Amino acid sequence: MSEPRLKALASHRGVKLGTLVAEFATPGIGHILKSAGCDFVFFDMEHSGFSMETVKSAIRYFEAADLPIMVRVPSQDYHFLARAMDMGAEGLIAPMVSTVEQAQHIINSMKYHPAGARGVALQIAHDRYRPGSVADKFAGANKRSAFICLIETADGVKNIDGIAALDGVDCLWVGHFDLSVSLGIPGDFAHPSFTAAMDKIVAAAKKHNKSLGRLVANVQQGHDFYAKGFDFICYSGDVWVLHDAMADAVSKIRAGCK
Repeated sequence: MSEPRLKALASHRGVKLGTLVAEFATPGIGHILKSAGCDFVFFDMEHSGFSMETVKSAIRYFEAADLPIMVRVPSQDYHFLARAMDMGAEGLIAPMVSTVEQAQHIINSMKYHPAGARGVALQIAHDRYRPGSVADKFAGANKRSAFICLIETADGVKNIDGIAALDGVDCLWVGHFDLSVSLGIPGDFAHPSFTAAMDKIVAAAKKHNKSLGRLVANVQQGHDFYAKGFDFICYSGDVWVLHDAMADAVSKIRAGCK
C-alpha cells in the first residue's frame, strides 16, 4: 500500500499548490506538473469526458511522478466513487454535496469496514497489485484515502457545520461558480450573499480543523485566498494555462513582426 500523501497534505495548513487537469491525460503530464512545482493535481471527470479507463491510466502517470491526485467523479453514485478508489485515487471529490447524509454516503462508499461499506477488491490497482492480509489492506486503504468535500450549493453552506464535523471529511473545497449560481447571483463573487457564504465555510473549516481548497485564476487570487485560510490552492487548469500562455506569446510575436 502506498503512503498517504494527499491525506498527509490535508493534515497541515501550509500552502499546497496544484492545478486542474481536464484535457491532457498524457503519459508525461505527471512529470511535467511535478517539475513545475505542483504538490497535487485535481483530475476532473465531471466536465472533461474522461472515462474510468482514462482515470486508471492517468493515476499511474501521477504515481510515477510521485504527485498526489484527487479525482472529481461526475456524480455521487456509488459506482463512480468506489471505482475511482479501486483505480487508485488518493482523494475523492463529488459534485453538489449539500447535506450531511450525502457527505456520509460518499465516506461510506470510499472507505472499507469499519469506517465505511465499500465493496472489497484487493490486489488490484489501488493497492498496487500487491498481496497482503485483509485487515492490513482495509486499514491501509482507509488511512490513505482523503475526502475533499465540494461545497457549491446554498444548502451545502446551510449545512456546512454538520458536514465539516464528520470524521471522514479532510478538506472543504469551494465550487465558487456553482455556488454563486445556487445563491442566485451567477458570477457575482463580490455580492454580500456570496461573501457571507464564504465566511461561513471558512469558519466551519477553522472550527473543525479541516483544510480549505478552491480554484484560483491568477497569482494574486492565490495570495488573497491563502491569507483568508485556504491552504489547497488550485491554480487554473491545463486548458487555460496553455491557452493563455500561447495567446500571450503569439500576440507579442505577431505585434513585433510588422
